[in-house]
Amino acid sequence: MTVKYIQLALLLFFYSLSIKSQKNNSQNFKKLKEEITKVSNQFESDLHFKKANIFFAKKKWDSTLIYTQKQLLVSKNQTLKNFSHFLRGYSFDKKRIFKEAENEYNQISKEFKLYDLVDTYLGSLALEQRKFKKAISHFEVLLDSTENEYNINNKSFIIHNLGLCYLHLKEFGKAEKFLKKSTNFQEIQKDTIKLIGCYGDMATLHYEQYKDNLAIPYFEKAYQLAKQTTNLDLKRSTSKNMSVVEENRKNFQKALIYRKEMEQWKDSLNDQNRIYEVAQKEKEFAVKEKQKEVNILQVKNELQATQRNIFLYAAIGLLVLLGISFYFYREKVKRNKIIALQKEDLDILNATKDKLFSIVSHDLRSSVNALKTSNSVLLDNLASKNIVALGNLLKKNSAIVNGAYGLLDNLLHWALSQTKQGYFEIMATRLFFMVEQMAYNYKPLMLEKNIQFENKVLKKAIAFADQESLKLIIRNLLDNAIKFSNKDGIIKVYSRNEQADYCDLIVEDTGMGMSNNTRLKLLEDTLLLSKKEHETVIGTGLGLQLCKTMVKKNNGKFSIESELGIGTKMIVSLPKKQDNG
Repeated sequence: MTVKYIQLALLLFFYSLSIKSQKNNSQNFKKLKEEITKVSNQFESDLHFKKANIFFAKKKWDSTLIYTQKQLLVSKNQTLKNFSHFLRGYSFDKKRIFKEAENEYNQISKEFKLYDLVDTYLGSLALEQRKFKKAISHFEVLLDSTENEYNINNKSFIIHNLGLCYLHLKEFGKAEKFLKKSTNFQEIQKDTIKLIGCYGDMATLHYEQYKDNLAIPYFEKAYQLAKQTTNLDLKRSTSKNMSVVEENRKNFQKALIYRKEMEQWKDSLNDQNRIYEVAQKEKEFAVKEKQKEVNILQVKNELQATQRNIFLYAAIGLLVLLGISFYFYREKVKRNKIIALQKEDLDILNATKDKLFSIVSHDLRSSVNALKTSNSVLLDNLASKNIVALGNLLKKNSAIVNGAYGLLDNLLHWALSQTKQGYFEIMATRLFFMVEQMAYNYKPLMLEKNIQFENKVLKKAIAFADQESLKLIIRNLLDNAIKFSNKDGIIKVYSRNEQADYCDLIVEDTGMGMSNNTRLKLLEDTLLLSKKEHETVIGTGLGLQLCKTMVKKNNGKFSIESELGIGTKMIVSLPKKQDNG
């Protein structure tokens, strides 16, 4: 047997191996796509795997690798991990990057639904890399497996590949056993292309052992079958092998016939290739012409888009201009409204100021006139040395002066509050001592009316307030309580702790009281009364207004409970803790 003969036989052997592998994959690829699509639909939220599945179906291996890698970076589900490694292994295999493909397949767990297919591909990878013993270890495991619904475990394919592995390892007995099984199976199946490959492999097996008489019939069978196909390359290869066989037999006439036949199939193959090349050129030319048309249309579309953009930008500019004009018009209207409201507030404040000055001047004039009259009587009694009358007149003068002082003090604090001047600091204050201090200043007035005073504020009662403004509040409330109390009345000041966030300070008297209508009017903001419920008592209402203002400034609440002829409760609610807002 010549070296040339062996080379040609081995050429046919490798060709048959390639055909079988490809055929086996094409049979399974459709079912494999269906299985992966089912998994993709099961995990719809995993968009990376969904995209990987789409690119896998289109056989775009690079894109499949990109999206399976993204899926592996975020996936915690073992099923998705297994399928992602499988798609990566398959893609690397198709790109003929065998080591990476093997690495991906090895990362798949044995619980994987398609693990038989993993073993099949690992065996094929080992065979591609001429690692025949490793390939045998994978294929022999699959021989004992049950064939599944996806036709993954193709017994004939595995048996044939085992035969090829043993043939390479020169273990001819085992190689013949498996190759013969594969050939018998293909003869039953009558798959012409695969059968040609099997005959070629059997011929190679016998030639390796110098059994020419057994090898030549297989070459002849392969040749006869190839003539029945339309595969020009198979016809050329089998004709070439028969030419070499006849040359070895020294039958040069037949060898020449086979050689001419080989050249004929070679020329036909070349013609076919040239036709294909011409068709490709025509196709490329048509594509270029179509691309030119597309480019022209694209330019037209760009021009139209530019025109549309110009109109769009002009419209947007006009809308922006209208928007700006509307904005400034609205701002002008808003400013005019604010000015009108400010003017209205200013008019109210001026009216209030005028009314206040009118009332204050009236009260001060009354106080000064009363003091003037009292002093004239005082001088007369001094001349007559009427000591009892002098004492009563001095007490009366003291009350008049204290009232005028309180009025002026309230007026000062009202002015400070309106101009936002004055020092103000909220801090923890013990209410009992504050009430005790203020009540001390009013004892002469209370003695004059024989009023009983009770300070029942808890000594541990604490509220957060500015001390000076709290003094003003207590002073005015006590002043009102004394003013509106009858002789022999009772004034009580006490604390109440019924609210979670506020401590109530209550000034209660048994005086004249007021109607509900008057109570509601007193609780209104910026109200000054020139005349009270009772004609005998004259005042501005400024003190109560100051109380409400100061309570609000201290983050507190102010309320009134009263019944006409029974008495009144003035309730000041102050925070129990510091408001840091």
